[in-house]
Amino acid sequence: MEENQATQAPGETPETAAAAQAASQTTGPVPGNDTAAAPAAPADADAALAEVQAKLAEMQESFLRAKAETENVRRRAQEDVEKTHKFAIERFAEHLLPVIDSLEAAATDSSGDLVKVREGIELTLRQLNSALEKGRVAVINPVGEKFDPHRHQAISMVPSEQESNTVVTVLQKGFLIADRVLRPALVTVSAPK
Repeated sequence: MEENQATQAPGETPETAAAAQAASQTTGPVPGNDTAAAPAAPADADAALAEVQAKLAEMQESFLRAKAETENVRRRAQEDVEKTHKFAIERFAEHLLPVIDSLEAAATDSSGDLVKVREGIELTLRQLNSALEKGRVAVINPVGEKFDPHRHQAISMVPSEQESNTVVTVLQKGFLIADRVLRPALVTVSAPK
């Protein structure tokens, strides 16, 4: 009992001191006292932090994969463009091979028959025009059309019964390739009246 009196606060009875000592020895949390909940909060925060870090690592990995895939697509597209440029002429050249064959055959012909030579030249010209058409090359032959400075190059103006700025004659045919002017047609144009 003397021991209780030693730990007893002034003005405190031995019964209240014993009750206070018994209360301090209880193992359960005291209502309103957050000291017992505090150790649990860091554990929850650590778990949440670990979860966020795992998600971040997953997103970083996903980003790196997407970036690598984008680079691969870009590289493959660049290679495809290079191959297309490199071999774009291949199909056109294939269409020109029969023209070369015809010209070589004409060069080796020693018959001297001018009618045959002319027919051979006309046939070769048709083959060449066919090859150009297959390569999407179109002829600009604008006789009677209105002058178009994007497709025609006027060499001179001549008096004519036609409406002014109309193509009267074509001195040299022009060519388009897929709607782009390869060479403008050289033309004479009717003068204003």
